[in-house]
Amino acid sequence: MSELTITQIIGVPLIQPGDNIAKIIFDAIKNQNTKIEEGNILVVTSKIISKAENRLRNISEVSTSENANIIGAATFRDPRLVELILSESNEVVRATRQAIIVEHHSGFVCANAGIDHSNVRGNYGNNDDWYLLLPEDSDRSANIIREYFLEKTGINVGVLIVDSHGRPWRKGTVGAVIGVSNVPAIVDLRGHTDIFGYKLRISEVAAADELAGAASLMMGQADEMIPAVLIKGFPYALRSSSTQELLRTKNSDLFR
Repeated sequence: MSELTITQIIGVPLIQPGDNIAKIIFDAIKNQNTKIEEGNILVVTSKIISKAENRLRNISEVSTSENANIIGAATFRDPRLVELILSESNEVVRATRQAIIVEHHSGFVCANAGIDHSNVRGNYGNNDDWYLLLPEDSDRSANIIREYFLEKTGINVGVLIVDSHGRPWRKGTVGAVIGVSNVPAIVDLRGHTDIFGYKLRISEVAAADELAGAASLMMGQADEMIPAVLIKGFPYALRSSSTQELLRTKNSDLFR
């Protein structure tokens, strides 16, 4: 039998702008005597990547556009927060009191451009004014971590950057991939046969998102302070990939 194991990486400190995330995680893994092996996948929450990349913004310093003022009034939101959302978005898909759904600059559709307010603290002023944007290029961030581990160990691990996303048809958030390096975002099973010999025609597995969901269970959402995990036993071969594999084009998006 095969098994999938998820090991929490403990001892990661509160991250500050400019910190070397790859080194911090590498040292934490070494300190807890967890062995890194070929085929392992490191899953990291986007929050610590954003903090290290100084993606903190203070809304008291944000000037609002007419569009932000209009959307803010219609959705009962602070127009300064709306301005931040617009600055991170290609377009607004829908704006309601519940959420502002946008296409993020990275191409994926999410609520409020992934801007976060939990576990965020600035270095001056009122902490209620501080918000955290997603990494500017999560695929690049994932690749930097992978290259650091390759340099230090000679082992080419996979790296996923994950965020918590809501779902339009179900309650609750789940872990979703927003950055990929050396992990198949999609595993294409079309052409394979099932147990009765039927040839699969539409089966594409969002393997990276499945890993993200499992990893999020072990990282938590509140005060757990487990921003990264190491996964062993992934049943597919690692390969070059990107988050673009997961994204539907507008023409194939039945709800836009």
